[in-house]
This record gives sequence, structure tokens and C-alpha cells, in this order.
Amino acid sequence: MYMRTQAERVVRIPPSELGEDIDKIIDKLTWESFEGKLGPDKAVTVLVENVEPVGQGRIVHGDGAVYQTVRFDQIVFKPKENELVEGEVVEVLKFGAFVRFGPLDGLLHISQVMQDRVDIDTENQRLVGKDTHRTLAVGDRVKARIVSMDLNEKNPQDSKIGLTMRQSGLGRPEWIAEEAEKGEE
Repeated sequence: MYMRTQAERVVRIPPSELGEDIDKIIDKLTWESFEGKLGPDKAVTVLVENVEPVGQGRIVHGDGAVYQTVRFDQIVFKPKENELVEGEVVEVLKFGAFVRFGPLDGLLHISQVMQDRVDIDTENQRLVGKDTHRTLAVGDRVKARIVSMDLNEKNPQDSKIGLTMRQSGLGRPEWIAEEAEKGEE
């Protein structure tokens, strides 16, 4: 889920950066320090804007850098277990498919793709249902549910997020439409 919030954190301004336009330096260092990173609230910061210094910075003895508190607006992406997400299949492997939703990728294990046994067609980067002949390939849009999460604080892209599409109303849009038609009959 995307949210717009305000944050207050500290940035380190190295001695080599001092003496230039300090506001531009603070903006640049705030973006570099927080965009694409996992915050203390387990949300990935997608965008930082409206950076303002708060008070005076402090110099730590033996370091020489200035530690400046900054307040800024941010857009964050905070996934939650059992949340429905829409994304795109970005890779198909022997054990399943990776789906990109927001700034993160989740694993759709082969056992969680559909209510059918699944064959792997690695040559064409797709998964094929044995009985239904439904396919899931790179580039397909899907709706899935988050079933497990282990977020990596150092590198959010290395987080382990488990997805499922075995429940009603999940999968490729064509599959969802087929289910709806069957329900009307």
C-alpha cells in the first residue's frame, strides 16, 4: 500500500561536501540516504521531497562530518500480509515465477499458481496448467495475495515475499473473468 507521510531523520554531511550550497547538499544526501531504503516502520521509501533542515547540525569529535536533522515528505510502499497486490510477472523459473508489485518482487511458488498441476516451459519462460491449459508468462499482469513476508532491511529488493493465486478472484484477468462467467451460469 502506498502512503504519503512526513519523516524526521538525520543525514551525515561529509567534510568534503561542506562549503557548497548546503541546501542542495542536504537535499541530495537525504535522497541518497532514504530513497529505495526500508524505514524503521518497515516501509520502503519510494520518493523524498520538500526536505527542510531542523535546527543546527552537530559535529561529532573525530569524524568531522555534520549530522543534520531533516524533515521531509515521503511516499512509502508498505506491504502487509494478506494484502491483495497487482503486478507483472518478471521472471519464470523451475520453482515458480517472480511478480513485481510496486518497488518489490514476490515469489509465486509453482504450487501457488493455480488449482491445477503445472508444467514448466523454461524455453518460453512460462508455466502451463496440465488440465486447464492456462499459461502464465513473463509480462503477464496478475492479481495475487501476500501470504508471507521477510523484509530485508539492508536491501529491500532482497526481501522474501510469498504470494498465492490459488484463491477465487486471483490470477490473470482472463482467469478471473472465466470464473465470474462460470459463477453466473
